[in-house]
Amino acid sequence: MVDASESIVRHLPPYARGLGIEIERMEGHAPVLAMDFSERVQGRPGYLHGGALSGLLEMAAIAALQEELAQENGKKRIKPVNVTIEFMRGGTVQRTYALGRVTRAGRRIANVQAEAWQDERDRPIATAFLNIALRD
Repeated sequence: MVDASESIVRHLPPYARGLGIEIERMEGHAPVLAMDFSERVQGRPGYLHGGALSGLLEMAAIAALQEELAQENGKKRIKPVNVTIEFMRGGTVQRTYALGRVTRAGRRIANVQAEAWQDERDRPIATAFLNIALRD
């Protein structure tokens, strides 16, 4: 039997594995993703690269949406239409977490928010808003 986190990881794009993203834990039906700091995600010395942080946020949103659709028994193909990232502070040399939250999943479009944090969850380092196309 495959547990939920194995199933989620299997359905994430290869880009997620390239960044070293893994499932930290589940919060309800939404997975909390984690990414360790390493050379492959480093931007300027001592800080997380904005592209890697954006990738973590996008993967958190996709994972949350896939779990939401799985709960509804809805097998759909998903494609991000637009992504807006708000960088609030620099990510430093430590593990970064991200959680997505589906705010609305219609028949054709889903709206998903995601936030990333390091030390304190109530002090996010970045947030994302995604509109994702849903196809049968």
